[in-house]
Amino acid sequence: MKNTQLPKSELDSLKNDTELGWPSVNADWSKDKQVLAMPWGKLMMWIFLLSDTFIFSIFLISYMSARTTVVAAWPNASEVFALTIAGQHIPLILIAIMTFILITSSGTMALAVNYAYRNEIQKTVYLMLATAALGLSFVGLQAFEWSKIILDEGIRPWGNPFGAEQFGASFFMITGFHGLHVTVGVIYLTVIANRIRKGYYQHKGYHIVEITGLYWHFVDLVWVFIFAFFYLW
Repeated sequence: MKNTQLPKSELDSLKNDTELGWPSVNADWSKDKQVLAMPWGKLMMWIFLLSDTFIFSIFLISYMSARTTVVAAWPNASEVFALTIAGQHIPLILIAIMTFILITSSGTMALAVNYAYRNEIQKTVYLMLATAALGLSFVGLQAFEWSKIILDEGIRPWGNPFGAEQFGASFFMITGFHGLHVTVGVIYLTVIANRIRKGYYQHKGYHIVEITGLYWHFVDLVWVFIFAFFYLW
């Protein structure tokens, strides 16, 4: 039988590489090994989203605190955000459409990431632009919603005819901040899709699509909480 024993020098090297405890940690750092296998852009996006989570959490907690402590009656969202279509008073129909649009955009964004890693660039660009178009339609509907409650319902940040004055301030602060994020996301998606179309990331890899997707999924997830706590509660 052939002798497969390694030379002593190789055995010593292997023993050093598999050494446990703090000496192994020191050896890893001294060899300049990569500690976290994640692109910097992706790591920075996660840090940004974490900080943004705190901000939205503060907004929602402040809203719930105001709602549970006010003496005046809190306005009924089903009445405030209802639309009259063909003579029928339909509650929350506009909000339901906006929610459907954002959920659909989350699906197109996930497909864009999938096709990017398959190196199917044309489909990736189309799906990212489709996501941006859905986001733009959401912002347009939100602008219509704001114009309706300001002009038709008379709601202001400092008061409204339906009840507690804090309702208007909470609504404009939370939905406005989220709408700003959607608007930034639409611009971000459009810019990245255009750069992908021009071949800017051909040799750099398409991690940027996943990073963009992280931001967009976060925006969609935040809306789910806003929809549940502000419109349905």
